[in-house]
This record gives sequence, structure tokens and C-alpha cells, in this order.
Amino acid sequence: MPAANKKPSQRTVSKPAMAHFSTIALFGPSADPKIAGTMILLAKHLLKKGLEVLVDETFPRPHPKKLQVVRESDLATRSDLVVTVGGDGTMLHAARLLAGSDIPMLGINRGRLGFLADISPKDMLKRIDKVLAGQFERGSRYLLQVTLVPAKGKKLQRLTVNDCVLQKWDTGRMLDYETWVDGHYVNTHGGDGVIVASATGSTAYALSCGGPIIHPTMDAMVIAPICPHTLSDRPIVIPASSTVEIRRVQDRATKAQVTCDGDIIGDLNVGDHLLIGPAHVRVTLLHPLGHDYYRILRSKLHWGRGALSRFMTEDDA
Repeated sequence: MPAANKKPSQRTVSKPAMAHFSTIALFGPSADPKIAGTMILLAKHLLKKGLEVLVDETFPRPHPKKLQVVRESDLATRSDLVVTVGGDGTMLHAARLLAGSDIPMLGINRGRLGFLADISPKDMLKRIDKVLAGQFERGSRYLLQVTLVPAKGKKLQRLTVNDCVLQKWDTGRMLDYETWVDGHYVNTHGGDGVIVASATGSTAYALSCGGPIIHPTMDAMVIAPICPHTLSDRPIVIPASSTVEIRRVQDRATKAQVTCDGDIIGDLNVGDHLLIGPAHVRVTLLHPLGHDYYRILRSKLHWGRGALSRFMTEDDA
């Protein structure tokens, strides 16, 4: 098992900082007319300021003449700032492109929950102008490295921001598997599968499986069983420097699929090994001044809706 001694994360100190962004990349599922409209409005605003604006090759035409169209892979190398328009899934995709590059990312929320993309379309022009003036808070998130090692064949590796999920598919049978942490046996499980999530991913799929909310600056991961056969099989929080290994232990003709941030990477069969550990690369996020993680939790999880909520603000509604 690979060693995992290096800590992947440090507590982030967010503070206002001056920055000069001259080339802005806009990234999002622009086939959606709602998102394309937001991106065009934002592009025109930035072009009027004399900034270079990049989009990828999927951006619909016609578009503003001065807009530069590049390959998606070039967005991370030719820009000073990437602005995503969409939901958290869009930011996860962009984060994997930007991992380790030090190019910051800012999210306009046109999706649903929006734990990462925290700027609303109605405020985006005002917020963008403040960011361009250096009025923002900077944070960072660590990524996980996922390695699928088949008994026969070539190993597969992926970076993931939120989580790696092993789950049964195309069957009604239970999935049996073992979990190991840094070479230490933890448990043998039966159920629908398991989620290994970063602190960032603790508010995603793992949360619906009874996992805890972990503040994104914490160096921690969570292992959350999916619909465990034994009710005492509960989520566990471990250091983010750990390496988790998952093994199939029985073949009940149950198919088991591995996904990273929702993207399929392959199947886990008896004799294969699935390793999840720190990637030692980070992605940088920018937030408006006054960014409040707990306000986001209140808003997205509908906390404090009763009459006794003294501190509920208009933004929480």
C-alpha cells in the first residue's frame, strides 16, 4: 500500500487581497440557453472593461466578436481567472482542470444547491467588479487521488474533488466489501456500496447517507456506507492524509461500479483493489468579501426557519 505521510491541506486563512486579472476564462455547459445567456452577458461586461475573455469550443455562435475561442484544456493555461457558470458540478469539472495550477476559480450559481458556486446571477456583475478590484476572499480545497487496480490489466487513476463512490448496479443483490485504512483492517460491510468523501464532498452524496458535515478547511475524509445491511455500520471520519483501500470479498454475481464526482471510471471485481488517498494538489476558490460558510449551510439546508431564529438574514431566505 502506498505511503501517505504528507498532509494534503492546511487551514485556509481567507482575507482580502489585491490581484490583477487581465484574461478571464468563462466555463459552463453553454448548450443550456439559460447558462449561455448568462455567459454572454458576463462576457460583454468584461470585454467593455478591456479584458481578454476566453470560452471553449462548445460555446454557441453567434457570440461577441472579441471573444476568444480555445480548447477546454487551454482554459487553465491561458487565463488568470476562471469564472464558472452553472452548478457545483460545473465547478467540480473546472476544479479538475485547474488542479495544481494556482489559477483561481469563481462560481456563478445557475444550478440548484450551490455550496461551491456562491454568487447569484442577479449580483454577478457587481461581485465580478469587486473581485477585479481585488476585493475577495481566497480559499483552497484539497483533492483526492483515486486508483483502481484490477487483478489483470492496467490501473486507472483519477482526481476527484467531492467523492469516490463504489455502488452496486444492474442488480438487486447486496454488495460485500472490506475497508482498510493505511493498511489496517476496518470492517467487512454489506449493503449498496460506500462513499469516500473529502471535506468538500461531505455536503454532497455522503450527507444523504448520514455522514457528518465537515468544514472545508479541515484535513479530514469521511467513509460513509450506502444503505448498510447492519444498522450499526456508521460513517467514520479519518485524517485526510490516510489511504483508504476497498476490496470485494464475495462474488454474488453483483456488479460494482466506481465513480469519481459522478463520472464512471470502471468496475470493481473480486481481486481488484480501490485506493483513495490525498492527491497533494489543491484548487483555489475566490469568494466575495464577507463569505460565510455557515450562512451557506443555513440557506442550502433550510436551517433556522422558525420564529426563534434571531440571526436569520435576508440572504438566508
